[in-house]
Amino acid sequence: MKTETDRISVNRWRLILGSYSGDSLGFSGSGDEIRQFHDMEQLLDYLYSKAQGDDVRETEERSGGTGKSNLMAAEWITKIRELFPKQTAEVLESHALEKFGMTELLADKEILERMTPDINLLKTVLQLKHLMKGDVLKTAEQIADKVARELSKKIENDVKRAISGQLDRSSSSRVRSARNLDFQKTIRRNLKNYDRDSKQLIIKDIYFSNRIKKYNNKRVIIAIDESGSMLGSVIYSAVMAQIISSLPFAEIRLVIFDTSVVDLSGQADRPAQVLMSVQLGGGTDIGGALSYCETLIAMPAKTSVIVVTDLYEGMPENRLLNVSRNIIQSGAKLNFLTALDEGANPAFDRRLGQKLADMGAFVGAVTPDKLGDYICRMVV
Repeated sequence: MKTETDRISVNRWRLILGSYSGDSLGFSGSGDEIRQFHDMEQLLDYLYSKAQGDDVRETEERSGGTGKSNLMAAEWITKIRELFPKQTAEVLESHALEKFGMTELLADKEILERMTPDINLLKTVLQLKHLMKGDVLKTAEQIADKVARELSKKIENDVKRAISGQLDRSSSSRVRSARNLDFQKTIRRNLKNYDRDSKQLIIKDIYFSNRIKKYNNKRVIIAIDESGSMLGSVIYSAVMAQIISSLPFAEIRLVIFDTSVVDLSGQADRPAQVLMSVQLGGGTDIGGALSYCETLIAMPAKTSVIVVTDLYEGMPENRLLNVSRNIIQSGAKLNFLTALDEGANPAFDRRLGQKLADMGAFVGAVTPDKLGDYICRMVV
C-alpha cells in the first residue's frame, strides 16, 4: 500500500516526465487531486513542449484532464499562479519569456499586469515595446517605471553611504566620534612623539574631520550604447543617470547612441522614459558619440565622461582613439564601462579596450553593488 510520501513522489515524477508517461505512470490521490495534477501537467506541457517545437494546444483530449487544450496566454498566467507556489510560478513565467519566446504573453494588458515586475520582465518589455500599442504600451511604461524606481532606491542608498563616508580633511570637527576619526592626520601629527626605544607611536592628540558637505559642481556625461547585447547595462545606466542627476553637486548630461546620437539630458531624472526611448540594435559609432560628448565639456578638470559600450566599433577606430586622447589630455576623466549589470562578465573588444586603457582611460565592468562606490569616485 502506497504511503502519502510515495504518492507525492509518484505525482512529482509524473509531472517531470510529462503526459507521454501516462500509460505507465498515473497520478494518484482523490478525484479532485488527480484533476488538479492533470491541470498542472497541461500547463507544463503548454510551456515545455515548445522546446521540441510541439504545440500541445493541438493535442487530443486526455481522460481525467480538462479536455482539449485551448489555453490562451492570459489563462496560462492565471492558472499557474492558482496551481503552483508563487516562486514556482515566477520561474515558469521567466522560462516562458526567456527560453521559449512566448511573446504572446506581452500582447495583452491584463497579462502584463499579472506578471512580476522585475529586471528580466523589463528586458523583455524593452525588446518588444516596438510591437506594443495603446494600453499594452502604457502598462509596459508603468512596468519600466516601477522596476527603475526599485533599482534606483536600492543603488541610491549605496551612493549616499559612499558619499557620507568621504572626509573633509580641510576642516576639523568638534564631534569626537569614531566615524569622524581622521587616522591619517592623527598619525601624521603625532609622528614627533615616536619612541625609538619602545618602537611605539605615542598618541597625545587625536584629530577628527568633518564629513564632506560642500562640493565644487561637477559635470558627468553619460553616453549609452543602444546595442542589444548591452541591454542589462542600458537599464542600470539609465538608473545611474537618475541618481547622479539628484545629487546637489553634479550636473548630468545623458545621450544614447548607435550610428546617431540622441541627447536625453532633459529626461535624465526619468529613467523609465529614457529606457522607453531606447531603440535596441543597429550599427555603432562610438567615435561619433564621443565627439558629441567632447562638445559638452566646458570645464575639463570638473568633468567625467562615462561611455557604456562593448567597444565593438562599427566605424574606423582612429576617430574614437583621437577624440579619446583629446579628452584625456584636456584633464577630463574618461571611463568606458564594458558591462554594468548583475553578472558584469563583459564580452567586449579587448584589443581596443587595451589601447584606451594605455592612454589613461578607465576600462572595466561594474556590478550594481559596486555602482555606489563608482559614482562616488566619479563625482566627489
